[in-house]
Amino acid sequence: MSAAEDSLHRRIRADVQGRILSGEWPPGHKVPAEHELMAAYGCSRMTVSKALGALAEAGLIVRRRRAGSFVAHPKIHSAVLDIPDIAAEVKARGQAYGYELLSRTLRPARETEAALDLDPGGRVLALRCLHRAGGRPFALEERLINVTAAPQALEADFAAIPPGTWLLHHVPWTEAEHRISAASAGAAARSLGVPAATACLVLERRTWRAGDRITEVRLTFPGEAYDLVARFTPSQT
Repeated sequence: MSAAEDSLHRRIRADVQGRILSGEWPPGHKVPAEHELMAAYGCSRMTVSKALGALAEAGLIVRRRRAGSFVAHPKIHSAVLDIPDIAAEVKARGQAYGYELLSRTLRPARETEAALDLDPGGRVLALRCLHRAGGRPFALEERLINVTAAPQALEADFAAIPPGTWLLHHVPWTEAEHRISAASAGAAARSLGVPAATACLVLERRTWRAGDRITEVRLTFPGEAYDLVARFTPSQT
């Protein structure tokens, strides 16, 4: 590959990546076919293929033989836990799912929220939501969304759709972190309808997109409502 072709493949990759990370091309969006990109950039199939291959290797797109390339649907994984969308999980258990937006506030980020990596004066969308399973409280969600990284969240109707569900379908991310701990219900007790001393499972998740923090969320589950399951096989040295 010549220097010009190498430069062009980097440009194609940057252009496609930019559309994905900006949210212009949401998860599931079909990327233009190779022949379309060849015509648009005036280059060879090898140059286009190299650019798409790099994007697939980065986890931003999925290439399917004969079908084409699509923006990847992100999934949350950790070494011990796979956490799907709460609404989908409750329904998969055969229980009726319920959801209620308790509060929605657009405000400046506080000093204690420096982990969001915001510039001074940056704004966050603070959300408190209650998820129900079979009519009973299942999880209290306390979420902050960096509206600089995800401005489209300002237009989302979070009274109708859970923020976690909306984010998974509209805002691609490139890195995620989980923290799992046990704690008493405390301030979440009233929303969960349990005594303050009730043992709960707390899941904290942070996600980034190309180095920018998108969201951080704290999910509090009554201990009896949630469990962690993992299946392992012996590792080989």
